[in-house]
Amino acid sequence: MSALVGVIMGSKSDWATLCHTVDTLEALGIEHEVKVVSAHRTPDLLFDYAAGAADRGLEVIIAGAGGAAHLPGMAAAKTPLPVLGVPVQSSMLSGVDSLLSIVQMPAGIPTGTLAIGRAGAINAALLAAAMLGNKYPDIRQALETYRDAQTQKVLDAPDPRPTDDTQEA
Repeated sequence: MSALVGVIMGSKSDWATLCHTVDTLEALGIEHEVKVVSAHRTPDLLFDYAAGAADRGLEVIIAGAGGAAHLPGMAAAKTPLPVLGVPVQSSMLSGVDSLLSIVQMPAGIPTGTLAIGRAGAINAALLAAAMLGNKYPDIRQALETYRDAQTQKVLDAPDPRPTDDTQEA
């Protein structure tokens, strides 16, 4: 099967956040591709990537970006596919600048916006799985299994206090 999800990021340094997206997609068995595509340094590459995404078989794009965070919105402007934006935590404003940039898209160019950092990166993969699960029963089942495992993990450890075998000496 060809890639269903494109994971793009504005720079190589964004990998520290987007690796969580990829790990989650892999855990769910979702085919994906990963690429650095800068809205500012390689705009023509971004336009070609987003405009040709559907023809390559992609069904969802996850775009992570920090700072001005134009990548998700610009990708959304060039494709009819759903684009999920992940704000990368920055050193200057802790990712709030990225969050506001992604979430404040004008009416007519929707860009789904997730939480800043690791949580948003994981949830972007899970949201993509939920979207794809409407068409692909195996992805729906993988997502249900993932969620069931989360539930069981909480049920298996209702008392947060360390036990004798988990306490540090």
